[in-house]
Parts: sequence; structure tokens; C-alpha cells
Amino acid sequence: MPTTLASPTPISAQPTLRLAFALSMGAAVSLGITRFAYALLLPPMRADLGWSYALAGGMNTANAVGYLVGALGTPALMRRFGATRLLVFGAVLASVFMAGSGFVTDASALLLQRLLAGVASAWVFVAGGLLAARLSEAGSARGGLLLGIYYGGTGFGILLSALLVPQVLRAAAGVPHGWTWAWWALAVASAAATCLLAWAGRAMPEQPATPAAPVAATGSAPPVALHRFGWALAGYALFGMGYIGYMTFVIALLREQGASAGFVTLFYALLGIACVASSRLWAGLLDRYRGGQPQALLNGLLGVATLLPVLSSSAPVALISGVLFGAVFLSVVASTTALVRHNLPPSRWAQGISAFTIIFALGQIVGPTVTGWISDGPGGLARGLVASATALWLGAVLASRQHSLQRETS
Repeated sequence: MPTTLASPTPISAQPTLRLAFALSMGAAVSLGITRFAYALLLPPMRADLGWSYALAGGMNTANAVGYLVGALGTPALMRRFGATRLLVFGAVLASVFMAGSGFVTDASALLLQRLLAGVASAWVFVAGGLLAARLSEAGSARGGLLLGIYYGGTGFGILLSALLVPQVLRAAAGVPHGWTWAWWALAVASAAATCLLAWAGRAMPEQPATPAAPVAATGSAPPVALHRFGWALAGYALFGMGYIGYMTFVIALLREQGASAGFVTLFYALLGIACVASSRLWAGLLDRYRGGQPQALLNGLLGVATLLPVLSSSAPVALISGVLFGAVFLSVVASTTALVRHNLPPSRWAQGISAFTIIFALGQIVGPTVTGWISDGPGGLARGLVASATALWLGAVLASRQHSLQRETS
């Protein structure tokens, strides 16, 4: 049956919060585990397999290519199967493909696994974002908070990865290709999160048709005039390029600077905790502004966080960088969903969210390989992160030019 996007039935605060936290496992699987846990695995995989930084970055580029392919097909799949089914099915496949990365060492096979995992994670992320947008409308008094909880769920995945991966790597230290065990552990964690997503999908409030808001099948409304979001889309593409450079290579930079395994665990765990906290930190900003102001401010702060470990190799500066980055970067993603929710009717949310997701994927395709290529040259990883910070600041300038739109009618 097609997914409908009519005005949701209001539900009480506590069930809404529980549902938001359960749905946040979609962000945890699609980004926190499937994509960002790779930063912890990059140093041992690169050392074991003899990769260049360009090839190491290419692994996340392959993931982003798959993400783009998945995002392009998501609207049609949601029309055919519904957002809830696509959410759960995508999470199951993401878990399977992550497990598959533990069975191969050939670079081409690993690139394929990363690409397939990217396709599945796009289905999870877009479908979960649409359900979170519906939930935020049902609890409209705290809509920004509910969106922030969903996207901040990435922090749960990052935190789990930070606690899980180093322990597994340590336990498998004497095993050939011991990093493969970490992929299997992550697949098990992803499968557990999928169970929560299945519960959340069943518990979502009904979307009944009303005379004021007739039922509209996902994607069946007239196309969104995407050029009206042009500045925000351009800023978001640069965000995708800049943030993924940091999330791919910052752990490698810290290890180059002499950080211990324990410090890396602390750094990544604090980054994940800050992601979760960001849902509350920026909720008011997302509710108050209807244009590109939130995206511009948050991109600017991310540029600062990205540059800090380049300017100083001290432990406190690195921790400040991780906490600031974690407290901001997923709220940039939430800001685009909030922009769509503020400026388009519910019947067009899926189109708007998918458009931003596609732009996000394009930026991420470019970011890891370019950052890795720069890092293979003079200046190393530090120069690569300078390029990432520059992209983020340029994205802030472009997003600041995005004005709110007059709300359209279905």
C-alpha cells in the first residue's frame, strides 16, 4: 500500500518521545554504525592491507555512491512498499552487508560491500527521516526536539562503535586480519537496533485522511520547485564534502599524532554522546528559523571543530574538537528536514527530504577521496582537514542566503 502523508493524529508526549528514540535507531544504523564506525577500522585495515589514503577514503566514497543510488530510488520504493517496510528491510540489508565486509580482504570486494551497504543505509535514513517528520508534526509543540532525537540517534551508533570496536580489535590482536571480527560485531549490533525499528514502525500513529488534508500518496504531489531551495542545497553539498573528511580521517590523524587506543575510544565516545545531546541543544534554533540560518551557523561551527586538531595536537584540544563536532554535525542534517517541514506541505515532504539526501550523497562522494588524495601529498592529513574546514565555511556562506518560502498548499 502507498504511504500516506495526511495530517497525523496527535499523540501524548511520552509515547512520542519513546517512538522518537526508537526511530533514532535508523540514524544509528545508517550513519553511526554503517558509515562512521569505518573511521575506527581505517587505521588497522590500511596498515594490514597496505592502502593509500586515497584508497582508504575511496571506501567511504563507495559507500556514498551507494547512498546516492539508494536515495534516488527511495521515493518509488516508498510508494510501492511504504516507509515503514522500507525502513526495516533496509536495516536488515545494512546488517547483512556489514557482516559481509568481514569475509573479504580484496579491495574491490570491500568497495562493493561498502557500496551495497550505502544503498541500504539510504533507504533506512530517508524512510526514518520521513517517519520522524510525521512524528514531529504529531507532537508539533516539540517538533524540533523530535527531529533532533532522530538525527542525534547517530550518536548512539557512534558511541556503541567507540565502545565495541577497540575492544574487539584488542581481543583479535593475534588473529590474521583481526579487523574482520569488528565488522561482524557491528553487524550484530545493527541487527539488534533493527528490532527496535520494527517495533517503532508498528507503533507509529495512523495517518488518516481528513477533509482539510486529503490523503496523498508519497511522491504523488506536484514536483517541488527545488531551485527555491538552491542556496540551502548548495550549502548542504559542501557540508557533505567537508564533514565526511573529518569523520573519515580524524581518527587516523589522532593516531599519527600519537594518541593511544584508550584516548581514541574516549574521543569517539564523547563525540557520540555530544551527537545525542545535540537533539536538545539546537531544537529551539530549528523551531525558530524557517530559512537557512541554522544550517549556516552550524556549518560555521563545524569548520572550527575540523580545524582544531590541525592547529594543535594536544589532548584537550582534540577532545574539544570531537565534542563540538558531535554536538553540531547531525543538527545540520536535521536543519534541512526542518526547512522542508517549515516550507512545504506534508504531501511534499518525501520529495523535499529526498532532494536534500541526494545532494548530501553527492557531497559525500567527492569528500573522502579528495581529502584522501590531498592527505597523500605534502602536509598529510592535516592539509586534508584544512580543505574540509574550508568546504564547511563556504557552505555556511551559501546557506546564509537561503530565505524561507511561502508555505505551499497541497
